[in-house]
Amino acid sequence: MKFFKSHLLFVLLSLLVVSPSYAKIYYSKQEAMQLAFGEGAKVEMLSLFPKADQVERIEKLARVKLGSPIFTFYVGKKAGEVLGYAAIETRNVRTKPETLLVVLTAQGKLSQVHTLAFHEPPEYQPPTRWYAQLFNLPLSELSFNAGVQGISGATLSTRAGLDSVRKVLAIYQIIVAEQP
Repeated sequence: MKFFKSHLLFVLLSLLVVSPSYAKIYYSKQEAMQLAFGEGAKVEMLSLFPKADQVERIEKLARVKLGSPIFTFYVGKKAGEVLGYAAIETRNVRTKPETLLVVLTAQGKLSQVHTLAFHEPPEYQPPTRWYAQLFNLPLSELSFNAGVQGISGATLSTRAGLDSVRKVLAIYQIIVAEQP
């Protein structure tokens, strides 16, 4: 019995040692801001506190829950002119998070999506070219039932990415674009 217990413990510990670690961090926050706005851009934080009616409108438009009562946009500026807006969005894919940088133009159009960190197995990560199909689509068409093609084997991560993009666009439209 003692041999069995020690053998079982050895097998369990071996599995822990050889189990794959998928966590991959691609960019720091500072590097993300350079990706979004380029070298030399001034980046300011825009903290948003949506009111109850705005939360309701955002959730309806984005078709996802807002989750937090505060949201932060990063505003890139050069020579006093707004270059665009960026948001860092983290969502769980299956059981582990992915963090995306969602970048909008100064007019609120989706222009870039970068994976900052991905903790699921790498084969589940949508490639950059998948996100490119989302550019220039209106928010109403950002759906697998409309103009977006899915990826076989990466359904949950593409759904999480699509939810993040819709959320950022909806927040921009409901709060930022409506500000004087």
